[in-house]
Parts: sequence; C-alpha cells; structure tokens
Amino acid sequence: MKSVIQNLPQKKVTRAEALQAALHYFKNDDLAASVWLNKYALKDSEGNIYESTPDDMHRRIAKEIARIEKKYANPLTESEIYEVIKNFKYIVPQGSPMAGIGNPFQIASLSNCFVIGNEGDSDSYGGIMKIDQEQVQLMKRRGGVGHDLSHIRPKGSPVKNSALTSTGIVPFMERYSNSTREVAQDGRRGALMLSVSINHPDSEDFIDAKLEQGKVTGANVSVRIDDAFMKAVKKGDMYTQKYPVFSKNPKYSKTIEAQKLWKKIVHNAWQSAEPGILFWDTIINESVPDSYADLGYKTVSTNPCGEIPLCPYDSCRLLAINLFSYVENPFTKKAAFNFKLFKKHIVIAQRMMDDIIDLELEKIDKILEKIDADPELDEVKATEKTLWLNIRKKAYEGRRTGIGITAEGDMLAALGIRYGSKEGNEFSVKVHKTLGIETYRASVNLAKERGAFSIFDAEREKNNPFILRLKEADSKLYYEMLEHGRRNIALLTIAPTGTTSLMTQTSSGIEPVFMPVYKRRKKVNPNDKGVRVDFVDEVGDSWEEYVVFHHRFKQWMEVNGIDVTKNFSQQELDVLVKKSPYYKATSNDVDWLSKVTMQGAVQKWVDHSISVTINLPNDVSEELVGELYLKAWEVGCKGVTVYRDGSRSGVLIANDEKKENNQSDTLTPFPTKRPQILEADVVRFQNKKEKWIAFIGLVDDKPYEIFTGLADDEDGILLPRWVEKGFIIKNRNEDGSSRYDFQYKNKRGYKTTIEGLSHKFNPEFWNYAKLFSGTLRHGMPIDKIVKLIQSLQLDSESINTWKNGVVRALKHYVEDGTKVIGQTCENCKSDNLIYQEGCLTCNDCGTSKCG
Repeated sequence: MKSVIQNLPQKKVTRAEALQAALHYFKNDDLAASVWLNKYALKDSEGNIYESTPDDMHRRIAKEIARIEKKYANPLTESEIYEVIKNFKYIVPQGSPMAGIGNPFQIASLSNCFVIGNEGDSDSYGGIMKIDQEQVQLMKRRGGVGHDLSHIRPKGSPVKNSALTSTGIVPFMERYSNSTREVAQDGRRGALMLSVSINHPDSEDFIDAKLEQGKVTGANVSVRIDDAFMKAVKKGDMYTQKYPVFSKNPKYSKTIEAQKLWKKIVHNAWQSAEPGILFWDTIINESVPDSYADLGYKTVSTNPCGEIPLCPYDSCRLLAINLFSYVENPFTKKAAFNFKLFKKHIVIAQRMMDDIIDLELEKIDKILEKIDADPELDEVKATEKTLWLNIRKKAYEGRRTGIGITAEGDMLAALGIRYGSKEGNEFSVKVHKTLGIETYRASVNLAKERGAFSIFDAEREKNNPFILRLKEADSKLYYEMLEHGRRNIALLTIAPTGTTSLMTQTSSGIEPVFMPVYKRRKKVNPNDKGVRVDFVDEVGDSWEEYVVFHHRFKQWMEVNGIDVTKNFSQQELDVLVKKSPYYKATSNDVDWLSKVTMQGAVQKWVDHSISVTINLPNDVSEELVGELYLKAWEVGCKGVTVYRDGSRSGVLIANDEKKENNQSDTLTPFPTKRPQILEADVVRFQNKKEKWIAFIGLVDDKPYEIFTGLADDEDGILLPRWVEKGFIIKNRNEDGSSRYDFQYKNKRGYKTTIEGLSHKFNPEFWNYAKLFSGTLRHGMPIDKIVKLIQSLQLDSESINTWKNGVVRALKHYVEDGTKVIGQTCENCKSDNLIYQEGCLTCNDCGTSKCG
C-alpha cells in the first residue's frame, strides 16, 4: 500500500489562520467553520493543523478514493471524485470517513457505527465483561456502539456463584453506560445504544432505568417490540414474557397485561423522550442481511441513533447525498428536481462507498498491526485483537454500505412544496424510491466489475419483502441481480446529519427545518461605532444579540428581493415566515401523523432504517404519543422516537417572544441519593480582586451541588486555567467518612484527580455549601435559590464574599428570560427584569447588572 504520509501537506497552519480561512470558506458562518476545524480538519496528536479549509480535506479524500479506484476496472479519476464532494454540494462522506480517510495521524476505523454481541447469547460474567471491553475498544477508535441485553438472565434467576441469584439487566446497563462516559473520542463522548426485547421478564426495569436522573446517562435505550405484543396492546390481551426470550422451553416465564406495560413505555417517552421503540419483527422480516442469519448475519441491535440494525461485529460507514443541490432554480416558479443528475451521482456515491470499505480494511489492518506491536501480554490484547478480526471478516464478507440523504426539508421548500403535506410526502417517496432502486442498480453493476459480496445467494433472498419490491418496480434490475449478484449485502440508511448539515448549511437528514429564524449572541467592543450592547456579563464583556436566518431561508429572501441586512422586529419576522415556503413546515409545525405516515412510506425503499424524531409541543397528551407509536407500527416504520418540547434540557429556544409560565413553581425530580460520579463545570470569577473558583456538579445539565472558594492560594485549588469541565466523584476516606474529588483530563489525555474538595475550602463555606446543594438536589429553581442566598444575613465578611461568589456562579444556570420577582431596575425603576446570560437585564431600558 502506498503510504498516505507521502501525500501529507508539509505546511502546518496556526489555528487562527485555519479559522480565518474556514470562515471565509463558509461565508462567515462561524458555527460551520468551528465544527469543521474542531472535528474534521487534519491534525496530528500534538494538535498541529495541516488543513486550512474543507477544500484541503476534500482533496485529501478524493486522492485516497482515487487510489482505490485504480485497483478496479473503469476507475473514477481524482478530479471526478473531487468535483462531486467539493463544497459539500452533492456527495458528503459523513463523520468517521471525513475525519479518517487519508489521515496518517489516527489509527482509527472509518466506520461510524458497530454492533457487538456474544456467540450463543452468553450471559456469563465473562461474556458480559467481554462486551464491556469490546465496547470501550471500539469507542476509543471513534465508533458508536450498540448491543442487546436480552441474553442476560432476569433478576432473581438462580446462578451458580456466591450471589446465588442474578441481579438482572439494570446493573449492567449502568456498567456499560459508565464505560461510555469514560471514553474520549477527540473531544466528544462515546455513543451507545442499549436494547432489550419486550419479551424479556426484566424489560419493565429496563424501561424505567433512566427515570432516576443520573442513571444510565451514557446510553440511548430502545425496546425491541414484536408484533405479538402490539396485537395484544390493540386487543387488550395478556402477553407472556420468557427467558430465554421467545423460547419454546423457557426457564422462566410470566404473563403480563400488555396495555399496562405499553402505557409505561408511552409515559416514559412522553416524560423523557426515552425509550425509543424498535418494531423488531418489521426489522427482521424486512432485513436483507437476515437472509444470511445462519452465517452470522442475524440482526441483534442497532447503532446509537437507530438507523442501522446490525448483526454482531458488523459495522457501517455513512455517506449523505445533499438533496437541496438537485433543485434547479430553487425558490422560484421554475424550480424543478434534476432526477437525471441525481441518478448519475448515486452511481458515483455507491462506487465511493465500496471504495471506502477497502480503505476501512486497510485501517483495520493498521489497528491489528498496532495491537500486535503493543507491549502488553498476549492475554491482555486477546479480546481487542479478536474483536477487530471479527469486524474485518464482516466488512470483507458483506461489504455493507450506508448511503443516505440530507436536506429533505430544504429540498421540499425550494420546490415550493410544504413538508408534511400530501404532495410533500408523495414527492419524498418518489425521491427515496429512486435512490433505493438506483443504489441497488449501482451495486449490481459493481458486482459485474468487481464481483459480488462473497456469500451472495439469490435463493436465500427470493422471499425478502424489500427484494420483492425491487422486482416489482424494476424487473430488469432484479434479473440482472440474479445473474451477477450484488456487491454489497445492504446499502441504504437515513441517518441524522447533525454536523454534516451544519457544513452543507441545510436542514438535517429527512427532518424538516427546525427553525427558519433563531437568535445568536456575539461579543462586541462597546467603543466601536454602530455597536448595540444588549447586556454585559459578569466579567465585563459586552454582547450583542442578533437574529440569524437559516441559510436556505435567507436564500429564499434573496431570491424574492428581501433585504437580509434589515433589523427586523418580531412582528415583521412573523409576517416574513408566514410568506415563506417554510411556514407550517418546521419541526414543531408538521402534522405528526403525516410525518409518521411519510416515514413508513419512505421506509419501504430503505433497506436499513431511518433516524427520525417526531417533535411534539409540551402540552400534548400521553394518549397522543401512544397513538403515534401505534400508527408507526401500522404503517411499517422500523423504529420511532418522540420528543415533547421541554421533556429534556439543552434544546434550542425559538425566536418567539417569551411566554409567561409557572415552571419555576414546580420541583424537578432529581435523585435524592447522590450519584457517585457527576459531570461538573468549573466557573471562575473575581470577588473584591480575589480569584475564586466554583465546581458545579450537574445532573441533566442542571446544578445539583456546588463547591466554591478561593483559588490559586496555598490553601485553595490549584487548577490549570484551561480546565472548564470534569467530574466530581464521591469517594471515602480511610476512616469511612465521605469526600468529594474533582477529576479532569490533562492535555495528554491522562486523568488528574484533586482529592477532597470539601476540605480545600474554609469549613464554614462547606457547611453553607451543603445547605445550598440540598436545595439544588430537591429541584428548587435556580432563580429562587439565588434569591434565597442573596437574602441571607451573615456576619462574617468572608462568608458574605463567598455568598456573592455562589450567587454569581449559580446565575450561569438561570434560564435566559426568567422573570425576576421582587426587584426593580436601578436606572428606570421598572420591575420588568429578566435574567440574561446570568445578568439582571431590564427589558424596558436595557440596563444590565452582573454579579
């Protein structure tokens, strides 16, 4: 193999230079520029940067794919490949392929996702620990992982060890979740999917596991639901759970009310957006690879986002086609979708995907070489080596690919079709049917040139519903496939395209546009001319708040002669959106049943699955969630997730005027028993010219406990300035008393622990910290806690200084727009005050006060 080191750009660029060049490339879209630079620009292990813009990356990718093309007949040239991937316009390798192709600095896989499992569904401790180790080994190579827990014996089952009975599924969920949280992947946390069959006697415990906040926070969870259970739900019948699941001679079984368990699933999904649902019989019956189940291709779980059901040790690489770019004359009456160009590019995309498998095999060989060269004993390396040998076998044998799309919402808007309408659903199905047929045709043609995947057997596939649909739609293609085979065992998926859509500057995946208009903030120099200062933060920095238009919404404005530089009022923005093709077509507008119906219709032409979320307003009933799930099963969806607005923290806030609400009067159900490990933020501030530091323990991104005091003195905390996040870990001293340690990763990736936060600060601070942490843990709203602390009358000057520091630290977590009760503006005496970025801001005169 020709070393890619020879093709490595020798010139290093500074981060500032690369960021400036990337900003120019993305036309001052700082979010897209930062995401590309942080996640995908070529870097070595010291952080040196070798690419200035995505154009450098696209040339790197084109060069490597062209190298593989030369191995085969009728090769694509480097120029042909570059032309379809440049500017993220048509074909976009996603995630791991984008970061890893031609990257000599990372010994990592090009696969986005993996599923693992035990031979014979072993539930021994050895088998369970093996899965834990395999999961970590994959995550350190940048892969997302899924595995199923249905093989673990239910709680209370007899075991032949000192425990006598099994602990059931939930403790192992927590183990796998914690392992995920420990693994860093170039600045991101690992991703994990845990699934279980509804037929398992512990499935109810599995469904409830994440309700206790702070539990299983490192995993997505989904329930595999079979048709018999769904029929029992519809009819109000009983349902029998078994272990082993679906066994004709179970060791254990119990009969339950199907509707009762169903209502629990629905309630939990309504409350917290989990569990997701996998309609398992639909997945298995439709799965082309399951035609080869006896050869090791039995589907057992899915990747973390649910779009790729996989057998153990199989993996998949992802690529998205940007649908918006096939709309000619977008946002005009002449708008039309160029199906001819679309079909041409599908052929190229599938060739590229097959080439990426060869590149993946090279990467796996490099991983195996490194494992062999590592100094550990062979028995230490055995699990990791066997894992990658198994993955290599599946990649070589089945050559699975994952072609998908992005910009569905923008494509429809550009054509003047409303997302979610009957016309919109019909056009989407037409596009996806074309993609499905032409991708399979491309794979058959590749088989003519390069050979079929090694275990292809038309006889095995002859009754598969997906293959039969292809036969009905295009009999010529079907009979060519019988004669020549197919290059790839399965080909299609629709993944979420979060960072990809940021760089294509389009809507994500198959989803509608989330918001056509939203708010951003930027730091400004108050002395500059023409600058508007909306608020000043606690360290004195000035910020301007401004409206941002979704890129394609802005394009619609430009096409229609609307001045995009104008400072629009909220009322003007509302009128503008109403005139646009995005009106009633955003995530929160689309008719939910229509979206589920669309997903089911599109699914007929996707051989893997679809990652899609049904967005619901906060006030929808649990009954509606149940109806959506039932409808999804009836129309042939393979899986479905719902998100009710406000059921999870950390979601973008719309650009609407803030509505009065009584959320601050309700308590959050935090865990009363403190989890052993909490994510933590580090907040630094100055109090009377002294440097202070606060450690804020978080549950679901909300404060749960606080430690704070003087920093950088002999008795305080010595912590590098660059540390902003870490973990607070509850430990015990030798005398049995508790202590709280702070752990972070240094710049080399090694864990550094500061022991005994509770003893680093003044004991008087610690006692008050326990009091304030207690109010946090019981869900008292932050603004109310801030008001409580401010009202305390304390004699000691040092404790009052500390008290002010606690207030300043906690104000970071008060939701912007929260109404301030009982205070007036010092400037205009108005009581119309809100929190904004931790500062008190007057809505009437604009005066802002921090600290």
